[in-house]
Amino acid sequence: MMLRYEYLSTFPRIFYVMTGLNVADFDALIEEVLPRYQEGEHRRLTRRGRQRAIGGGHPFELEVRDQFLVVIVWLRRYPIHEVLGFFFGISDSTVSRLIERLVPVLEAAGCDTMRMPDPGKARRKNLDALLQDTPELAVIIDSFEQRVQRPPDRQAANNLYSGKKKQHTLKSQVAVDETTGCIVDISESVPGPTADFRLLESSGVLKRLPAGVGALGDLAYVGIANLHPQGLGAAPRRKPRGKLRPGEDVEYNRAFSRRRIVVEHRIGRLRHYQALTQTDRHHRRRHTSRVRAVAGLVNRRLGHPDAR
Repeated sequence: MMLRYEYLSTFPRIFYVMTGLNVADFDALIEEVLPRYQEGEHRRLTRRGRQRAIGGGHPFELEVRDQFLVVIVWLRRYPIHEVLGFFFGISDSTVSRLIERLVPVLEAAGCDTMRMPDPGKARRKNLDALLQDTPELAVIIDSFEQRVQRPPDRQAANNLYSGKKKQHTLKSQVAVDETTGCIVDISESVPGPTADFRLLESSGVLKRLPAGVGALGDLAYVGIANLHPQGLGAAPRRKPRGKLRPGEDVEYNRAFSRRRIVVEHRIGRLRHYQALTQTDRHHRRRHTSRVRAVAGLVNRRLGHPDAR
């Protein structure tokens, strides 16, 4: 039996495993993206140079809801196009066209869910006494890398080779609202060897933070306070060179790790989507779009208020 929403939605657990969303979240997503999809279709059908009149040509094999289901299953499980097409009863070229058209729609919907923290809301309570000098309200910043295919050109390959991962990779920076746990910003994808601190600087995310909102990072972000317009940044304490780490620094770093663990959890949720975990098979094309599309799906599953 070919996969369709009507059939798959009768198995809620399997639906979640295949998409990362429950049926209600998926329905809400379709309701939200439908106007944007229709606008895109209108632009496509009325574009200059189109030879057919509107309504001409072969009709879509799948209704809109099933088209989005194909793309979200692809993001979640990352099968090759021939396999995905087999299960949905469509050709691999149709799968490719759906991904090309609908990932940008999901990216835009994902960006709509990304909202910076509101400094007017209640501040974080019970902040560890060791962290009183750190920003009370902050976003947590970290990055992750995804393996990509090795470019045939030697220089291009060298530019993508990550010494940390011992692979050719792309790097994405993730910023998370500490209070809500929702993803608030995804940077443009950059070559894996790019230093986290340099990516933070080039992304400009600190300049977009509301007044009074700080930023926290791991040891890769030592000096983050110098980049923040208001100096509201903090990172763990480095071990003194040639000396033992002081006991108070151990306690401080332990408390700091408990505060920033939320970003590790969100990156883990992002990487449940195999399109961001397996080796990228699309020659790095639209990598940022895929990450932002998945971030929107993760925010929706977390119950982000702007995703409803």
